[in-house]
Amino acid sequence: MSLIAFFAALESGLIYGLVALGVLISFRILDFPDLTADGSFPLGGAVTAVAIVAGFNPWIACIFGMLAGAVAGVVTAWLHVKLGILQLLASILVMVALYSINLRIMGAPNLALLGEESVFSGLVTDENGAWMRCIIIGMVLLVAKLFLDWFFNTETGLSMRATGSNLRMAQAQGINTSWSTILGMAISNALIALGGALFVQTQGGADLSIGIGTIVIGLAAVIIGETIIPAKRIFLITLSVIVGAFLYKLFIQIALSSDSLRSIGFGSQDLNLITALLVIVALVLPQIKSKLITKKRG
Repeated sequence: MSLIAFFAALESGLIYGLVALGVLISFRILDFPDLTADGSFPLGGAVTAVAIVAGFNPWIACIFGMLAGAVAGVVTAWLHVKLGILQLLASILVMVALYSINLRIMGAPNLALLGEESVFSGLVTDENGAWMRCIIIGMVLLVAKLFLDWFFNTETGLSMRATGSNLRMAQAQGINTSWSTILGMAISNALIALGGALFVQTQGGADLSIGIGTIVIGLAAVIIGETIIPAKRIFLITLSVIVGAFLYKLFIQIALSSDSLRSIGFGSQDLNLITALLVIVALVLPQIKSKLITKKRG
């Protein structure tokens, strides 16, 4: 694999590190199976792209994208905690609705950003583009990680963790579990939307299809990270999912550039198949690891 391909995998992995952090909150912290990610990722991209084209500062546009994602998360949580709709079904309903909403926001299936300002403008050149984008995205990811590390050690964050860990016990302790769920889902989808906001700026345009498979990538990153870096401290947990996102994208890049796979007919058209196989491996790894540990102890 070439150095350019490595930096491409790193750049993509850092962006999806934000997605992984969002998925970590919904699936692991809140125990809320959330498919809204497939809609909030392109939502963040769509809102950001429209704002940039309208003349807003790219960083302000990213904030708009995050806020839009947060609203999507709030709606999903509200459908569940206030209307009693099943978590999975509520997220599917919002995800489906967001397809039409994203189309209305952009006014077309895609929106080009070529020639427009971006968060990379003035910093990225033809000479340093391969690694400078990674640094900028990495800094954003670091801020997001440090925020979560701090937040989940506050009273509100601990209440949120208690809500996902044991709902009835949290309610018995007087925790407003509905508020914790809504806030957690807002933060989760805001981070995912931020990933979409940065993604469209690296790609030079927003597209309705960029959200397909977002939740699968996020889940794979979380599972891979937990397998490689098992931890209970929130600092290491957030670090593990970021590492998982990078390794996932690196594995995909290696698979697509592998001469061995090409020789047997695999190509870029098989990306979804390779993705599915990697997710299966990620899901099976914890079971294999557990069995090996049990055998050693026996």
